[in-house]
Amino acid sequence: MRVAIVGGTGPFGSALATRLRDAAGFEVVIGSRAAERAATTAAELGVSGAANEDAVRESDLVVLATKAGAAVETARSLRDAIGDTPVLCVASELRVTQEGALPSPDPVSLAERVQAELRAPVLAGLHSLAARSLAASEAPEEDVFVCGDDTDAKALALELAEQVTAGRAVDAGPLASARALEGLTAILVGINRRCKTHAGIRVTGLE
Repeated sequence: MRVAIVGGTGPFGSALATRLRDAAGFEVVIGSRAAERAATTAAELGVSGAANEDAVRESDLVVLATKAGAAVETARSLRDAIGDTPVLCVASELRVTQEGALPSPDPVSLAERVQAELRAPVLAGLHSLAARSLAASEAPEEDVFVCGDDTDAKALALELAEQVTAGRAVDAGPLASARALEGLTAILVGINRRCKTHAGIRVTGLE
């Protein structure tokens, strides 16, 4: 599977690229608005790099790993280059207050707003997985979740998810569930700050 990671020079994108680099059957290309920056980071990680538009072309799955504030605009700018290629949105939009990290007040999930900009099917997932955990030497002992409306696209995203964790890749239902998944990030950020740890999520009762 050829995976294009848009925002691949950032912490999460770079960690994901490194994890997938060593997975059998995956070819990774990281994208950036600046081709030179993508190429420099790619050389450090041992993968391919290109400008975003070139990275997403000819890929089987696009991972949108930009910062939350740039996700919708980035998707809009890449609409034609992405075409019908499935897109996995991993960002969560948070509000940082004195009380801690809170979910976005927007009633529409970030992933659904990305879907409105594209004709390709959009998935949401990996929100409970922190960049630091993903970048650790050992795969994190966590379950990860993916939701979406397109069965074939979701299968690709779940296949990717299975490669980046020692836990399970769990089908979390339709894209309408993305708001709940994105909100998990705020909960985990709060737990990890209060407890000074790097907690993840495991679901009981699954075989």
